[in-house]
Amino acid sequence: MVAMKPIHDWSGEPGEVVSWGPSRASVAKVAEAPVSEVPVSYQQEQHLLAFRKHASQGTDMARLNIPAWDVPGRCDVRAMSHVINAYLRRHDTFHSWFEYADDGGIVRRTVENPRDIKFVPTKHGEMSASQWRDHILATPDPWQWDCFRFGIIQRDSHFTIFISVDHVHTDAMFMGLAFVEIHMMYQALVHGAAPLQLPAAGSYDRYCLEQRRYTAELDADSPEVRDWITFLQANGGTLPRFPLPLGDPSLPHTGDVITVQLLDREQGDRFEQACMAAGARFSGGVFACGAIAQYSLTGDETYRVITPTTTRRSEAEFMTTGWFTGLVPITVGVSTSSFGATARAAQQSFDGGMGLAHVPFERVLEIADPDSGIRSPDPGVPMLSYLDAGLLSPGVIAEWQRLNGTLYSDSRSAFQVGMWVNRVEDRTTVTAAFPSNPVARESVLRYLEAMKAVYLRVIEGHDEVMTLDELRDAAADLDLKTA
Repeated sequence: MVAMKPIHDWSGEPGEVVSWGPSRASVAKVAEAPVSEVPVSYQQEQHLLAFRKHASQGTDMARLNIPAWDVPGRCDVRAMSHVINAYLRRHDTFHSWFEYADDGGIVRRTVENPRDIKFVPTKHGEMSASQWRDHILATPDPWQWDCFRFGIIQRDSHFTIFISVDHVHTDAMFMGLAFVEIHMMYQALVHGAAPLQLPAAGSYDRYCLEQRRYTAELDADSPEVRDWITFLQANGGTLPRFPLPLGDPSLPHTGDVITVQLLDREQGDRFEQACMAAGARFSGGVFACGAIAQYSLTGDETYRVITPTTTRRSEAEFMTTGWFTGLVPITVGVSTSSFGATARAAQQSFDGGMGLAHVPFERVLEIADPDSGIRSPDPGVPMLSYLDAGLLSPGVIAEWQRLNGTLYSDSRSAFQVGMWVNRVEDRTTVTAAFPSNPVARESVLRYLEAMKAVYLRVIEGHDEVMTLDELRDAAADLDLKTA
């Protein structure tokens, strides 16, 4: 479903730009917001403190989620204003802002009446691609209340809607929620239909309270914490590191993104059949391919990686904008004689670790004994994610693709290697984000070549794991073009 590109690759013909930002009255009202009893979530805290650290070092970090899609015709600015304000008032994460306290903690302030929030349009005239990219990247930072922006780029026959929201308020599900609530509601209004009757939104405030209540009850003897510590201690006391060189981590780098096709539709079906025959699912096969690729490159027979998953539990939370993502630690022992055995091990680790997503890594750091060796991660943590778009709403996916929907990354300083394997109707791709330097790019391309070679070997019916020499021969025959 998701076409992901770095924002510096966003080009197109010039257009008239209109953006929505807070009115002066809204800014004044929100500035007076009282302190809230709702704590900051662990996800938000980590993000805010990371940004503060970057700012103190004079560096920046990738932090914006930027979906964009095209709509035929001319934008009805009045209708769009109504839709944007309804969206912001509906989701309580947008009603808060944060202060850094004297004791090093973070204080949440929340506006009492959501109707005090009002975004108004501003016309900026014609902008080129480089100008609208700069305009979007100027979205305020997460310590500012209004760290979210909306806009359109109007051309003769169509306009492009873009949204730029700091990660402090969003996770990967934001794109789908915003697309439905903003695009579909706008379409209803401009075509004279009644406003969409959306299900009641959940509350991110409630999630923050429940998360802190749950994590406060954890201690070093809690099974979830022990499982996390076992994973970390097996990896030198911290999160894993990408197995190939990424350049000098002391130097700030912008982020780079590439997308590579792994399988076409028919190949994807064959890969799924191979996974099922092995007693696993497609997801287990994805982690097995990551494990075997690393083994083929390094000889490491144990693969450790983290994968994100939603921590939403209720129907209401699935209709809520906010940062609900947790991490699942995965450990895979590579069976050097069998893809099937490796896929089963990967599936078991993934399924068995899902409950750990509700235990933030930062909470484990708080609980762990100082003598345990548990510590914060080094730069270059690898993350491998899998999404099957077939599990999402077919209607929403079809409309997103029809309207040229794209998710842009803001391409600022990158310190991790994120890999997203996405399976859509006609293909399976992997998108990798990494530090933009020649060393990291060469390493990531080598890894993706190895990964693709494993996928292709599986669909050809080979169960045995490749040796390093076999991998090099297989990878040399690949034309690793971006998708």
